[in-house]
Amino acid sequence: MKMGPDRCGQALLQIGINMMALPGGRHMDSISLPGQRLHLMQVDSVQRWMEDLKLMTECECMCILQAKPISLEEDTQGDLILAGGPGPGDPLQLLLKRGWVVSTELRRIGQKLAQDRWARVHSMSVRLTCHARSMVSEYSAVSRSSSQEMGQIEKLLMEKCSELSAITERCLQVENEHVLKSMKACVSETLSTLGQHFGQLLELALTREVQALVRKIDASDNIYITESTTGNLFSLTQEGAPLCRIIAKEGGVVALFKVCRQDSFRCLYPQALRTLASICCVEEGVHQLEKVDGVLCLADILTDDSHSEATRAEAAAVVAQVTSPHLPFTQHLSSFLESMEEIVTALVKLCQEASSGEVFLLASAALANITFFDTMACEMLLQLNAIRVLLEACSDKQRVDTPYTRDQIVTILANMSVLEQCASDIIQENGIQLIMGMLSEKPRSGTPAEVAACERVQQKAAVTLARLSRDPEVAREAVRLSCMSRLIELCRSPSERNSSDAVLVACLAALRRLAGVCPEGLQESDFQQLVQPRLVDSFLLCSNMEESFV
Repeated sequence: MKMGPDRCGQALLQIGINMMALPGGRHMDSISLPGQRLHLMQVDSVQRWMEDLKLMTECECMCILQAKPISLEEDTQGDLILAGGPGPGDPLQLLLKRGWVVSTELRRIGQKLAQDRWARVHSMSVRLTCHARSMVSEYSAVSRSSSQEMGQIEKLLMEKCSELSAITERCLQVENEHVLKSMKACVSETLSTLGQHFGQLLELALTREVQALVRKIDASDNIYITESTTGNLFSLTQEGAPLCRIIAKEGGVVALFKVCRQDSFRCLYPQALRTLASICCVEEGVHQLEKVDGVLCLADILTDDSHSEATRAEAAAVVAQVTSPHLPFTQHLSSFLESMEEIVTALVKLCQEASSGEVFLLASAALANITFFDTMACEMLLQLNAIRVLLEACSDKQRVDTPYTRDQIVTILANMSVLEQCASDIIQENGIQLIMGMLSEKPRSGTPAEVAACERVQQKAAVTLARLSRDPEVAREAVRLSCMSRLIELCRSPSERNSSDAVLVACLAALRRLAGVCPEGLQESDFQQLVQPRLVDSFLLCSNMEESFV
């Protein structure tokens, strides 16, 4: 069996702190043994067996001989037996993998407890004790000297594991339902306390490992050591927001910006910036970025043409992250306003010169977020002829070839369309025709993410059209290009909009704006159903409409 690297869970710490909240969909594949490659000719087989035995015997014997019931229950195939473990001297991977197993067992015990399946609750409790003991002993063997606080929590954790095993064993002997009900509450409380101790222990251990990595980056002047350590830090950021918080609190942002300010580490800038973008998904990361003048550093990188395109693209990714409208704490970056003009200018240039779709996506995403961040950005974009740059890029398949990229472009256009001068620039660049094409955005793969991106493109295209149609010239051009027909189709045909209510509302609003300027473009039935009633009535009519396949 092999455990995929993503199985250790983006919410691993979150599970430890809130044990019943493991997201669904996580499962075991098979277990990778990094240290066990086929070099048996060089290693004595008995020595190899003895090394493996330390990891295998306790957990596997306990699971199979004492805990695993002989039954045909449908879920017994999912029992977790971690035969082997991470390679020697790798405490981080050990914590993540063993921690994932313990978290999964806790979640499953909670499920079986809710179903009153006491035999399974007990067998899984015994197995949980094995895994927790293995995690504690293995980490103690490879980690630095243990702190007194960790020792106390380890003791509390193991005591609660023993208590859980003992009480669940007693429950097997009880037949009185009232007594069993009171014992169930006790088991639930014990399980909850055990989860809290596990979360505290895991957080303490991971914090120690992160501190060691940050110190290593901070003190190193060796490019290879810094590259390796930064890579380890980036891998940790992929495990989810809780680990990003730990990294930010322990000085990870400060250490990475120190790397980005040293010319001798220029080749490591992309990796360091990519790690920073991941850390800044949490509030602590953004606050640390502002404290070390990170925005100024990003502006310097973006405006310096001597940096590679990859470096500037990763800097754009950090800008996109810290200006995300979906994160409320990013709206208070006072230092960003001071550098906004030069950052916007550099991003427009990066869009214009991008050699790939990925670079264009990162730069345009940063611009799109900045237009939400401050209204002055739209005026800056207008002065920089950004509309021409973006619309020209739409015809370049090398730069714009996915709905995700078109989503960024139409977001910028929608936010800029509040400016009166924007309408004339869009007409001049044949932008109405491109917006019309975005109303017909269709997913290629049918994946949920791509379908959602297409819905956003359609919705924002309709919003842009509605705003621009304040200008009669834009409205007439839209009618000439049959935009009204497409809007009616989107309103009346749920499959054309993937049954999206957001797209429906935006299309109804755009249709009404166009009908106010050119009512002759509508049939009487369309006018009576889609324009004349209140918006909510037209919405209800279209959202309940069944398609005819005749």
